[in-house]
Formats: sequence, C-alpha cells, structure tokens
Amino acid sequence: MPELPEVEVVRRGLARWVAGRTVGDVQVLHPRSVRRHLAGGEDFAARLAGATLGEAHRRGKYLWVPLPGTGHSMVGHLGMSGQLLVQDPATPDETHLRVRFRFTDGGRELRFVDQRTFGGLAVEEAEDGDPEDTPRSLAHIARDPLDPRFDDEAFVAALRARRTTVKRALLDQTLISGVGNIYADESLWRSRLHYDRPTATLTRPLAAELLQHAREVMAAALAVGGTSFDSLYVNVNGESGYFSRDLDAYGREGEPCHRCGTPIRRAAWMNRSSYFCPRCQRIPRQR
Repeated sequence: MPELPEVEVVRRGLARWVAGRTVGDVQVLHPRSVRRHLAGGEDFAARLAGATLGEAHRRGKYLWVPLPGTGHSMVGHLGMSGQLLVQDPATPDETHLRVRFRFTDGGRELRFVDQRTFGGLAVEEAEDGDPEDTPRSLAHIARDPLDPRFDDEAFVAALRARRTTVKRALLDQTLISGVGNIYADESLWRSRLHYDRPTATLTRPLAAELLQHAREVMAAALAVGGTSFDSLYVNVNGESGYFSRDLDAYGREGEPCHRCGTPIRRAAWMNRSSYFCPRCQRIPRQR
C-alpha cells in the first residue's frame, strides 16, 4: 500500500496540475470507487460539477482537495492500487479507469485508476472553522513526521506510554500517520530496534531517535519519488519512484546487512512480513 512519500508525491502533482481549475463534469465508471460517498455516484458527480478545486492536502495516507466556498472537500484514499493520473483527453482510457474529471478549460483531465478497487473518493463536510477544510472523517488521523505542526514531545511521551510493541505503534495511524510496513522496517533498521521490542522499554532519547529516523527515511524516499515495486505506485504523470534502490531492510531477505554484513531475515508478522538484521536488531528477551 502506498505510504506517506508515495501519497505526498501525488499530492504535489495535484497541487501543480489541478488546483484552481473548475470541474466541468465527472464520470463515475465504477460504483465501488465512490462507495464512501453514501449518496451515490450521481450525487458525487453533481456536487463536483462546476466546483473550483483548492490546494490539495494530505494527512498520512489520505488526500483531500477543498471545494472553496462550499464547506466540503473531496477526500481520497489510494488503497492498494489507486492512481490519480493527469492525462491528455486524447490519451486512451486505462483498463481500470474508475472516475474521470473533465475541466472547463478543456485541458488535461484527472483520472482515478484503480485495479483492485480498494481505494475510493468521496465528497465530505469539512471540520468547522478548519483553515484547510479537513474532512471530518480524518479528524482522528494523527499528523505525520513531515508535518511542521507535528509535536515531537507529545509523540515520544505517547509512544513510551503505549503497552504494545514498537512496530505496532509505528503503524497506529492515531499515534503517527503515514508510516506503513516499508518505512517502519527501514526506521527500525536505522535505529537498531527489533520490531517486537516493547514500547515501554524505550528510553526518551531512543524514542526520539526512532522518530528522527522515520522522518529522515521518508524524506529521503520523497526526494526520489517514493518506493515503486511495480507500475501501480506512480506519480500523476505515471512515473515511478526509485527509493527501492536505497532500502536497507525491507524486501532484502538473505542479502547482507549494509551495516554488519549479516543476512537480512524476514519474519511473518500480522499477516505481513517484517525484515530485520538479527545482529543489529536483536530479538528482545521474553518478558
């Protein structure tokens, strides 16, 4: 699933190509892609027709585009395979095109393409008085480490107070948003922490160091367009990111650790995989 860097790449593309443009019409080609818009596809299209789109925002893995003057925003989640592509109208439709946005200026259109249809779009009411028109459904999502308003001290205190393990905490979007399986493993490798270490055993400096590594690894990924393992994770122009070349742990089972040379291990974890160095990230003793 796309994580913070990949979604931020898409947000920046929307800010460049879509902000300030007025929607002419919307075609909903698959009802599942607007299932979160409870009033249905026709209502979704009607609410957007004639609306001018504001500057795109992101909270963790969620995107939203305010509809200025309406008190609403269009919110989106890419799911496993969702793509928001800016295409010339003459470009043939993608096989898995789900929603099409045409604009009154007749220029490039916006397409929501989603092979597995786990992603979705909706028009929602924004939080009252919120300058960013944050959708109410996202109010419980924590800010992410790249957000200038992220509270480092509050996060460190909350992390140490949790009665869980460190990777579970990193994936808790109510504690810190945007971190998924890839960047959790990368942050833990940089911090020399095993994924199953109890959060209660983290000292304040160690928790702060983990946060800093999470921030650094996602910033590094963002600088090269995110992590793309296949053609699903692309920017609005269909281009892949290149951070997969710089991964230290994730997906490197059997390859030597970049720090000590020990082969990286993969372990089954919560219906996923965790990658770690058994020497640098020692398994915690049983409590």
